[in-house]
Amino acid sequence: MKTRWLAMLFVIAASAIGSRSADACTGISLTAKDGAVLYGRTMEWGAFNLQSRLLLLPRGTEFVGSTPDGKPGIKWNGKYGVVAIDALHKLAVMDGLNEKGLAVGTFYHPGFAVYAAYDPAHASKSLGPTEVAHYLLTNCATVAEARKAMEGIHVAPVVEPALGFAPGVHFMVTDPTGNHLVIEFREGKTTFFDAPLGVITNAPDYDWHITNLRNYINLSPVALPGKKIEDLDFKPLGGGSGMIGLPGDFTPPSRFVRAVAFSQTARPTKDGPETRYEMFRILDNFNVPLGASEGSTKNPDPKLEGMRSSTLWTVVSDTKNLVLYYHTMNDRRVRAVNVGAIDYGKIAGPIQVHPLDEVNEEDIKNISFK
Repeated sequence: MKTRWLAMLFVIAASAIGSRSADACTGISLTAKDGAVLYGRTMEWGAFNLQSRLLLLPRGTEFVGSTPDGKPGIKWNGKYGVVAIDALHKLAVMDGLNEKGLAVGTFYHPGFAVYAAYDPAHASKSLGPTEVAHYLLTNCATVAEARKAMEGIHVAPVVEPALGFAPGVHFMVTDPTGNHLVIEFREGKTTFFDAPLGVITNAPDYDWHITNLRNYINLSPVALPGKKIEDLDFKPLGGGSGMIGLPGDFTPPSRFVRAVAFSQTARPTKDGPETRYEMFRILDNFNVPLGASEGSTKNPDPKLEGMRSSTLWTVVSDTKNLVLYYHTMNDRRVRAVNVGAIDYGKIAGPIQVHPLDEVNEEDIKNISFK
C-alpha cells in the first residue's frame, strides 16, 4: 500500500511540474583536435509542429523588442549577419550561428524561468523571451560580449499568442574559443553559469543538473572486469557494461546525464567536418518518438497531422569553419549553410526565409545493379 501511494505521489508531482512541459531539447558540444568547436541540439515541442524555417538576418537589419503592454521595446541595428532557425513562422529564433562564430540556442525551461516584473519605464531596454537569441546573435561575437549585453537589457514576460503564455526559456551560448555560457532567469534576475561541459537540456535549473551528475560518477566507457565467486567466473554479457546505470528515459535530468556521458566519451576527431559525424551520431540518441513521452496517445491532437517525430529537427554549428548543418524529421539527409561564405556586405534588404524542407519527404538515392 505504501509503495502504491508513493507511485501516485510521483505521478501527481510529475503532472504538476510537467503540465506545460512539451519540450525535450538536448544540446551538446565537442571540440576537434584542430580546435574546432561544434555545438548542436535537437528540437522537440511535443505534439506541436513549430513550422520552423531557415532565416538569413543581414547586417544592419532593424529590430524592435516586444513588451507586455505592446509598447516598442529595445531598438537596434544588427552588427553581424546571422543564419538561424525560427519557430511559428515569425522572428522567434530557436537556434543560430553568426558570421563571427557565435552560436546561440533557445531551450524550454518550464516552471523554473521567472522573469522580472515588467516596468514600463524600462520599455526602451526590454524585449521578450523569444527575442533574446537574435538579440545576442546580431550584436555579439563572443560569450563575454553576450554576457555583458544581457546585463543591459530587461527580459519581460511577453505572452506568445500561439502558446497563450510567456514561454519559460534559458539559453546556451557558445563561441569559437570553446567558451559556453548558460543564461537563466531566476526569481526575476538574469543568472549566468559557465558551462565547460557544453551540455544543456531543460528543467530544473542548470546548477541542479551539475549537482545531479555526482550520482553517476561510477559510469565509465571501459567494460567492467570479470569477477570470480567461489568456483564460478562471471563476466559482462557484452560491451558497454561500464555504462550500466545510465538513465534511459526522456526526462531532462536523464537526458542531461546521457548527453554528458556520450559527449565525454566521444571518439577523437581531427577537425570540424569529421566532428560533425560524431555530433549527429550522439544527438540521434535523443530523438523522441511521437507518443513516447510527449503529448497524448489516447486523444491524438490535430496538430500531430503531418508529424513523424517529436524531434522536429537537429542542428549542428561549426563555430570555427562557420557552417550550420541540419536534418529534419522529414528528411535525414544533412544539409549545410556556409555561414562564412555569405557576403553580408552585399546583402541589403529584409530578412530572407527558406524552408527547412523543400518537400516533406526523405531524399532517398536508389541503387541499382547492372
